[in-house]
Amino acid sequence: MAFKYDVLIVGSGVSGLYCALNLDENLNVAVVSKSSLDNNNTYLAQGGISTARDKDDIESFIEDTLKAGQYENKIEAVEILAKESIENIEQIVRYGMPLDKENGEIDYTREGAHSINRIVHSKDNTGEIVYKTLIKEVSKRGNISLIEDACLVDIFTEKEKCIGARFLKGDQELHIFSKVLVLATGGIGGLFKKSTNQRHLTGDGIAIALKNKIKIKNLKYIQIHPTAFYEENNKGRRMLISESLRGEGGKLLNKNKERFVDELLPRDVVSRAIFEQMKKDGSQYVYLDATHLGEEYLKNRFSFIYNECLARGTDITKELIKVSPAQHYFMGGIDVDLKSKTSMENLYAVGEVSCTGVHGANRLASNSLLEGLVFSKRAAKDINRIVGNIDIKVKNLDYIDTTVDQAIFDNINIVINEIKKTSEDFSDELFAYR
Repeated sequence: MAFKYDVLIVGSGVSGLYCALNLDENLNVAVVSKSSLDNNNTYLAQGGISTARDKDDIESFIEDTLKAGQYENKIEAVEILAKESIENIEQIVRYGMPLDKENGEIDYTREGAHSINRIVHSKDNTGEIVYKTLIKEVSKRGNISLIEDACLVDIFTEKEKCIGARFLKGDQELHIFSKVLVLATGGIGGLFKKSTNQRHLTGDGIAIALKNKIKIKNLKYIQIHPTAFYEENNKGRRMLISESLRGEGGKLLNKNKERFVDELLPRDVVSRAIFEQMKKDGSQYVYLDATHLGEEYLKNRFSFIYNECLARGTDITKELIKVSPAQHYFMGGIDVDLKSKTSMENLYAVGEVSCTGVHGANRLASNSLLEGLVFSKRAAKDINRIVGNIDIKVKNLDYIDTTVDQAIFDNINIVINEIKKTSEDFSDELFAYR
């Protein structure tokens, strides 16, 4: 089956949906999801979205981002992130995004390595609310088609230009041609045994880039989150315990119930401290204590964490939470410019699959949703500018003899092998497919 669109977006998280919403409404747009539309990492994000509080905070926000990223960030990208943060938060609020407020003013919280409180949030399930806000707005747009459960296998190219993509949907192969293709396929957490990511996110976009000689960058920069809920023998996705819980006063304790680290240091620093403490204690976890914050506050401010922990046998209002580090985010990805363009003509990449250079070697807390907003909007604006000058035709191309499982497995091996080349730290035992 063959289809043609002006713009094809692969991925239904914050970056894919927001890109679609910022495209001209006279363009015919398709958003394709590997699983159900809501089965993405955006939906899992808890803490919030970072933003400059005002113009006076921009310089400080830039410095916090650079410091967390070990000054390996792309300074121009960080400046764009900070300077364009406020307008993008205002835009999703216009779409209906509810932000928590106190006395009528936005209630900014604080997370690790931020010098001030600058995180906007909706309880502790901000990502879910962002997704629901955006998908509701998408449903109002007659020019946007949604396709679920279609696995990206590869892209189509002609004269070194991208002209569409090949998908498998069940036992059916779909050929979707487009003037512009946007990869918003998310991260690589599904490759790892211990990750907070959705399990089906296995680096499809990275595999496509590697197969087509599209520039990639910083594949070794993989972030470990300090606090994932510890469950013995859990082979599925690890439940994230949001950094915002530490930002509001949660304390990390060793087996003797003693603090051993400043909880608001950058994620890589806190994760290393926890690994060292676990080794000292001879334990598979440390404790996170939030009991002193009070039952009413915890149930209201952190309702998601409270309910999810309770379902797993831990009442966070009365008991310590067992936590340990887990793979969480990918700072590397497909190399893009400040408009999210890749090295291949008519191909863009946004969100976690891309490497804008914003995060450097370590992402600052809550900069992920913001990056998805800022740079997908920049991509959309550039696409609006160029798409009218592009013309492609539907072609009769060969079909492949494979299954969805085999296609996914082939792409997984491509990505794992490339990651392993970057550092001896990435041994087979870390990966779920080795």
